[in-house]
Amino acid sequence: MSRHGYHFGSRILAGCFIVVGGHSPLVAAGHTVHPLTLPGLEAGGAPRAGIGLRDHIDAVLAVMDSLGQPVVLVGHSGGGAIIHGAVDSRPEHVARAIYVDSGPLGEGGVINDELPADGDDVALPPWNDFDDADLVDLDDEMRRAFRARAVPEPRAVTSDRQHLHDECRFEVPATVIACEFPASQLQEWMRDGHPYVAELGRIRDVEFVDLPTGHWPQFTRPAELGAVILAAVDRTA
Repeated sequence: MSRHGYHFGSRILAGCFIVVGGHSPLVAAGHTVHPLTLPGLEAGGAPRAGIGLRDHIDAVLAVMDSLGQPVVLVGHSGGGAIIHGAVDSRPEHVARAIYVDSGPLGEGGVINDELPADGDDVALPPWNDFDDADLVDLDDEMRRAFRARAVPEPRAVTSDRQHLHDECRFEVPATVIACEFPASQLQEWMRDGHPYVAELGRIRDVEFVDLPTGHWPQFTRPAELGAVILAAVDRTA
């Protein structure tokens, strides 16, 4: 539900819904960071009617097209669906996709159409609506700060179906930063053909990095998350 995202890199790293401790490890390493505020997430009172998943994907594509060089995309949570839509639309322009406690959303999938909505807004739910695994390491101070800065998501972004067209998306290397579920669990699901990881299982080159914590490593382990993302970017160069 956070409104921030990043493009990074000399190869530029682009992304959605992620805050990495001021992104200083990436900047210090010489990468250019482009924060993205996607449509409807400009402020708490921003209009969100009529904004859907494709609008968020198209906003990422507009920045990619303006940069004129390959990018590395980073998506956290539902941002994984958004960057995968961008990979599908511009596979030749993406050097790597990095999924932070998330993964690629396949054809016909939705981010989460069961989240409670108030009109066109999907606000950050009460903490007791989350599983314990979501909240690991997220202490009371972090929760207060998170809730104070959280901006509602446009309802249609969470419930629109993903539409994909180009199987070249499976040729783009991916990094999965595993937080709630360890990499071993995700790999077991892939071997078993679990639908949760069906799209991920079709990507030719996938690497996994464990970063055990809850669903928001950008708050609970920001330095480690920045280092893991930087390492993935550097392996791509």
